[in-house]
Amino acid sequence: MGFDWLAVVMATVVGMAVAAVWYGKAFTSLWSTLTGVAEEDSKKASRRNMFLLLIANGMTAVGLTAGIEIASMAIGSDALWLTLLVGVAAWLTFSATTLLQHNAFELKPARLILLNSAYQLVLFLGMALTIGLV
Repeated sequence: MGFDWLAVVMATVVGMAVAAVWYGKAFTSLWSTLTGVAEEDSKKASRRNMFLLLIANGMTAVGLTAGIEIASMAIGSDALWLTLLVGVAAWLTFSATTLLQHNAFELKPARLILLNSAYQLVLFLGMALTIGLV
């Protein structure tokens, strides 16, 4: 089993789509209220931020692809449930805990922590599902 770069690219695209829907459409007003960042100010920085998001999603896709391939080899299965389990495990052990630590010490509102953690869960599951289906 070789490293699947197509899965990385596809998962990165899905990650960008999840971010666009989550923060660009579904929860824009709530996020703006909780962070105090006006939508106009956010749009001014969007080109740089989108590039950083692309890099971050690409690295997440590489990590998830590697984790899924390692888990598949260890278990001897490429079942879809395993890819989703790796996605949840990666989210819980890396993303959710890191967000909780930083946001708690920065005195961020609990609703913002939940909003961002839920986004990360959807992101990790969407990317893992994509990797499992490619």
